[in-house]
Formats: sequence, C-alpha cells, structure tokens
Amino acid sequence: MSHDSRTEVPDAQRAVAPPGVAMAVRRGSVTLAVVILVLTQLMFVVDTSIVNVALPDIGHELGFSSAGLSWVVTAYALTFGGLILLSGKVGSMIGPRRALILGVIVFVIASVAGGLAPSAGVLVAARALQGVGAAMAAPSVMVLLMGITTPGPQRSRAMAMFVLAVGAGAAVGLLAGGVLTQTLGWQWVMFVNAPIGLVVLLGAVRNLPEMERRRTSLDIGGATASILTMVALVFAFTSAADRGWSSPVVVGSFAVAALALAALVVRERRHPHPVMPLAFFSSMRSAGPLLSMLVVPAGQVGFLFFTTLLTQQVLGFTPIQTGLALVPFTVGLIATNQLTPWLLPRLGERVIGSTGLAGLVLGIAWMALVAADADANTSIVTVLLPSILLGAGAGATFAPVTAVIMHQAPAEHISAAASLNQGLQQLGGGMGLAVLTSVLSATGGLEGGLGATLLATAAFPLTGLLLFGLWARRIPAPDNTPA
Repeated sequence: MSHDSRTEVPDAQRAVAPPGVAMAVRRGSVTLAVVILVLTQLMFVVDTSIVNVALPDIGHELGFSSAGLSWVVTAYALTFGGLILLSGKVGSMIGPRRALILGVIVFVIASVAGGLAPSAGVLVAARALQGVGAAMAAPSVMVLLMGITTPGPQRSRAMAMFVLAVGAGAAVGLLAGGVLTQTLGWQWVMFVNAPIGLVVLLGAVRNLPEMERRRTSLDIGGATASILTMVALVFAFTSAADRGWSSPVVVGSFAVAALALAALVVRERRHPHPVMPLAFFSSMRSAGPLLSMLVVPAGQVGFLFFTTLLTQQVLGFTPIQTGLALVPFTVGLIATNQLTPWLLPRLGERVIGSTGLAGLVLGIAWMALVAADADANTSIVTVLLPSILLGAGAGATFAPVTAVIMHQAPAEHISAAASLNQGLQQLGGGMGLAVLTSVLSATGGLEGGLGATLLATAAFPLTGLLLFGLWARRIPAPDNTPA
C-alpha cells in the first residue's frame, strides 16, 4: 500500500476513532472484515452441530460404545468452554487479531487430524484440540467486530449478521453434516473446516486490523482447576455408564472433581483477576440466571444428540433425512429470536425467558413420547413438530437470560460475565450429555431407553425455568423507552 493511500483518513478522524476503526477505514474493508468475522463465528457454531448427524457412522467405523460416542461432542465443548474464560485475557495481551489467527490455525489443523483419525482416541483428542482453537479465537470475534464498526447503522448491520450466523449455524451444520456424511463419508464433517478456515485466515491477514493490546494478569491456576473439575466430572459420569457407579475409576474421578473444585474456590478468592469471579455466586439473584445458562444447553445438546440416534438407529432415516428433520429446530429458533427484541420491552425478560424455557421443556418431553413408541414406520412429521417447538423455545430463551446475566454483573466484571456466559453454555452441554449418557445405559440403551433418556433431558430446562423464573429480575427500561 502506498504512502498516499495510507494518509487518506483526516487527522481529526484518526484522533477520535479507535486504532482498529481508523485502519479498517483506510483500507476500505470494513464490510469485508465484518464478513470474515461472521464467517469465523459461523464456522465455530456449525462445528457444534455438524458432527451430530455423523455420530452413528463414526461410532460404527471407529468402534465407539454408546457412552464413549458422547465424547465426540463433549471433548469439543469442554475445552472450548473451559478455556474461553482464560483466552479472552490472552487475546487482550497479544492482540485480538493475532489471537484469532492463531486460534483458527489450531482449529484447522485439529479438523484435518480428526478427519484422518484412525481410532476413537485420536478423534476425541482432535475434537478437544478443535475446542482449544475455538476458545482462542472466539472472544476476539466480538472484540474486533466492535472495534472496526462505528455505533449506529453500521454496527447494527454487523450485529444483525453476527446474530444470524449464530442462529443459522445449527441448521447449516445439521444439513451439511447429513449431506457430507451420506455422500463423501463422516470424515468430511471434519475436513470441511480446512477450506473454510483457509478463507478466514487469508481474509484475516489481509483485512483485519490489530487492536490495542492491554496488560493483564492470567489466572492460569484457576483455569486449570476449572477444566480439571469439569473433565473429571464428565469422565466420571461417562465411565459410570460402562463400568458401574461403584467402579474405583468412577469413584476416583468424582474425588478428583471435588478436590479440583475446592482448589478453584480457594484460588479464586485470592487472585486479583480470577477467571471465575466468586461475586457472581454470592446470591441467588446473580447465580440463578448463570446456573440457568449452565443447564439449558444441556437439554438442547441432549435433544440433538439423542434425536440423531433415534432417527438413524431406530427410525432408519438416512443422514440427509435426519438433517432435514432437525432443520425446523433452527427455523423456530430464528423466528422467535427475531421476534424477541420486539417483545422484551413490552413483557420483560422474566416473562419471555420463562415462556421460552417452558417451550424447551414441552418440546423435549414431546420428543420423549415419540421415542417411547417409535419404530421403523414412524413418520418424519412426528419428529418435525417437537423440533419446531423446541427451536421456538430456544429462540425465546437465550437473549433474555443473557441480558439479565449482563445487567446483574458488577461493573468491574462485565467482560468476565460475557466470557462466563459463553463458557457455561459449552460446559453445560458437555456435562449434561455425560449425565444423560449414564441415564441411557441405566434405562436399557438404544433398544428401550431413548424415551426415558429424553424425558430426563427435559429435567435440565425445567431446572433452568425454576432458577430463572424465581430469581431473574426485569431490567429497568431507559427513560425514553416505554416500560
């Protein structure tokens, strides 16, 4: 770039605009930069659902047990959710652009390794490494998105694209997973991230500006203790399905989880910048919505996981048919997600969020009834209807719960609240699936336990409904907005 092109931005504008904004304007690439960031977020969201449709094929080819198969989903969720609390601070230290690029590189390498995996253990390790890459990059997406756009219509358009990517990601993943699994093989649900990741990397290098770096202290001990707690718990629940609850391995894993949790509490009390501020859990008013965000994704992930097994291994659907059967879930989610901002100032977060949670409970319970009587003659329509209800409930749930969490967070912990909100969603899905895998084993496995397991799945959003309904408080409306 020539010297003349670098000096097109007036000095006055350069003085008032953040460094990232000025650089993006000079390059004339704000729109392209936003597209790159939205594509990055879409890639991470798609990866949470694209493997679901491929799970039966993965389990058959690599020799997973029913309990072990859950690790394909859980390994990604654990590292993603456990490290995101720490990675946001790392991104501030090394620069969000650099953090995003490094994270995407790790994600792409892990995706290729997963597609080439010769055994179950290698695939689970690759999925865990994918979570590491996603955790490194994901916090920087929002930081850069806010940094390269100016308040007003430009930022509103960028945020609308971001929300659409998050909402549509599940549908894209389910459809792509079905098509790729049935035409090219399950390996391509991993390989597909390579070309997308390369496009993101090239676009990031050429179009994303670097933002100002900040010095901060890293709570590595707290992050380690939190991840160890979650991994030990998930391993204990998953192992119980295969080994039994009295197994020394299971008992030992629960003991490790308890010790790691105690170490986490001690560590966070002493650290000046903890990854998980204990102030969030000092009262149920602040802890209730957070705990709700922990259990709600457990119900959603459990629904997708066990409905995939139901459709392919009981109803005999092809992978593409399974993807199509679950698309209404995302259609319902997007529809209510677009309606929710209009309803919130009129009815309040507590009413909308509680209604959405009730929809989640009813949708999962409905699918449990379908699973209890399912056979090869069951119509695809019986799967479509509860999927729509569940999606509509999810679309009405996450925005109100997130808004309450952010509003109730102490001013000094806003950034930590945002990271914790994302982390709890991932961790909740991983831990919930581990618990439900044990339920499936205890209730008869795929032959007769899917109905009971899906009914147990409904207990997670029901718990979230109680937590949020009892302790959430309506956010006061601004003076210029009708209450």
